[in-house]
Amino acid sequence: MRGLKFIEKFKSTQVHALNQQDASSGGCNGCANGSKLSNHKRTKFTGSKSNKTKSGSPSIDPHLKPIHCVKSLADLYRRFETCLESDKSMLFIEQYAYLCGLGDAKLLRRCLRSARQYAGDLHLKVVLSAWLKFERREDELLGSSSMDCCGFILECPKAALISGCDPNSTYDHCKCFEENAKSNLGPIVEKFVCLSLEEDDSVTFCVRDKEISFVRNKIASLSSPFKAMLYGGFVESKRKTIDFSHDGVSVEGLRAVEVYTRTSRVDLFCPGIVLELLSFANRFCCEEMKSACDAHLASLVGDIEDALILIDYGLEERATLLVASCLQVLLRELPSSLYNPKVMKIFCSSEATERLANVGHASFLLYYFLSQVAMEKDRVSNTTVMLLERLGECSTERWQRVLALHQLGCVMFEREEYKDACYYFEAAADAGHIYSLAGLARAKYKVGQQYSAYKLINSIISEHKPTGWMYQERSLYNLGREKIVDLNYASELDPTLSFPYKYRAVAKMEEGQIRAAISEIDRIIVFKLSVDCLELRAWLFIAAEDYESALRDTLALLALESNYMMFHGRVSGDHLVKLLNHHVRRSSPADCWIKLYDRWSSVDDIGSLAVIHQMLINDPGKSFLRFRQSLLLLRLNCQKAAMRCLRLARNHSSSEHERLVYEGWILYDTGHREEALSRAEKSISIERTFESFFLKAYILADTNLDLESSTFVIQLLEEALRCPSDGLRKGHRMKRKCINRREEQQTDMYVQATSRPLKTTLVV
Repeated sequence: MRGLKFIEKFKSTQVHALNQQDASSGGCNGCANGSKLSNHKRTKFTGSKSNKTKSGSPSIDPHLKPIHCVKSLADLYRRFETCLESDKSMLFIEQYAYLCGLGDAKLLRRCLRSARQYAGDLHLKVVLSAWLKFERREDELLGSSSMDCCGFILECPKAALISGCDPNSTYDHCKCFEENAKSNLGPIVEKFVCLSLEEDDSVTFCVRDKEISFVRNKIASLSSPFKAMLYGGFVESKRKTIDFSHDGVSVEGLRAVEVYTRTSRVDLFCPGIVLELLSFANRFCCEEMKSACDAHLASLVGDIEDALILIDYGLEERATLLVASCLQVLLRELPSSLYNPKVMKIFCSSEATERLANVGHASFLLYYFLSQVAMEKDRVSNTTVMLLERLGECSTERWQRVLALHQLGCVMFEREEYKDACYYFEAAADAGHIYSLAGLARAKYKVGQQYSAYKLINSIISEHKPTGWMYQERSLYNLGREKIVDLNYASELDPTLSFPYKYRAVAKMEEGQIRAAISEIDRIIVFKLSVDCLELRAWLFIAAEDYESALRDTLALLALESNYMMFHGRVSGDHLVKLLNHHVRRSSPADCWIKLYDRWSSVDDIGSLAVIHQMLINDPGKSFLRFRQSLLLLRLNCQKAAMRCLRLARNHSSSEHERLVYEGWILYDTGHREEALSRAEKSISIERTFESFFLKAYILADTNLDLESSTFVIQLLEEALRCPSDGLRKGHRMKRKCINRREEQQTDMYVQATSRPLKTTLVV
């Protein structure tokens, strides 16, 4: 364990301790005139996934951070009350951008759902439905695919392809599972082949040596050009035979056109013929035929292969619905589709953006979604940079432009391209985003302008109402007592900032005050649980040789993020658990139940989380443990991890009534209260359990607050207490049995000792 070299990780937490060799030798003079990344050849970047500064200083927040957040949100609410219905969707996206920095997953999902609720444009619907799907990608039910529908219009892939907006029906059930009767091609074609054409009203189109007869007035009704040709002053109006050999239409395609003139259907043909019909319709302005081909081809897109083949046809023929359907598949396959070269070719280049814009499918919203996925996957990749550049090009409002510039600055800073970072941060600050000046100061420091960086942060504090992050930023350029004073003031102004607590804890650790360091980091963990603070406390416990507490924190950390890499990504959490287990007595299943009961009863949420995770390592299929884990995570305000556990509980449920309870909680969390209540009642009808009654009581308590409802909720809770529950009561019983057994053993030993001869007893 000593080999982990704990102290080296936090040996220096000052900007002053940065290796100056990493900084550019040149200054940042004229950063505003620096060249953009798009103006020079982009080289492959091979930095780490989370390329944090070597000093351990806090990362720059890549989200919008207004000086007066409450005022900005209030202004947004006032605009929402007076704006047009069609503008409400993007106002909710703006709200999402402001709230991103808070990290409340449930609040952000609510913004996206509201944006989808008011989205009337086809493109907005497709992107927002895919975004909502992406937000719960880790929590999908077993056997689900990217194009599966959750049963509600909100995320339904088919409902997203229907134009129009009805905010009141967004949370209704969709009609995905209705079976549409499909006709067979053979009999229909045969039927129409047998029909005779009136000779006086017919016209023949020739393709080389093949002739296809049409009803003149039917083909004329396809479009104005055909009507003018067949009934206007052109020579074709007098002819019975017209040569079509040089118009790029095959014999099969022309025959399909003839069938369409009499049936108005395109689902009778194979996709290749429908594509030819689409091209024909575009060339001769046959709008109804084009719409029919567009809709039919859109319905055929089922996976990425289909989408990659058909989207090029859709872009070339400007088939809006087909492109939307292809786009939907590509977006709903994120993040796995993000680094498919063919997919990125569609999104990343400026030329590709222009092609998408021609069919109404290039927008700030699209690139906002794509860039957020890219930043989460790999913030320093070239793909992320290109998507953010497209985001800036699609920006139409000030806040959109500010967001794109600031995020480009953050990415360039982490790529160690500090001059470009200066350019983007300064541009964002000039557009009104004061927080970008913090990024500009960091970038200036990196290129050797230490005093300029300090002076810039000082000017922010003097010119604006002070906030916590301002003093946190200034502390990075201070030393000794001044640094501590700034960090203390930052904590007073904003107690949610974790860096001041971590710095003070490490400082105390370096002075040999390990217990004081643990107490310091406890202050932030008590009201704001995060993986980095848990990781630090685990290392502090290791330094104090309190391996049991270190194991507890590591297990709790893995419950929050199962694949977490500790010690700057060099040690997996699972490996550290194995190392710590060598120093801690192994617990039997009975011991785990006893620990869980004790910690649950004493409201030790982190301890309970650790015990449950340890039990799940040995038996990952226990659904009721996953459920208890989700309740703990919700209480700790870890929404995303809680939903993941809840869906895993649903996937591993062994009985119908359990599955219904877990589905009820999922539906309740996603805003479908009536459906959740229905699941609870159905579960009660199968088996009366504590969990089913508790779910019903919780939903009703959150829905109605009148006296009558409150009385009914109390009755439900009393009924719940009389019902059997999950394994915690089993743990209580096992604890009682173990205590009784221990007492019996002690009694037996006492009896045996007192029953021996006096001499023997004295020897003992």
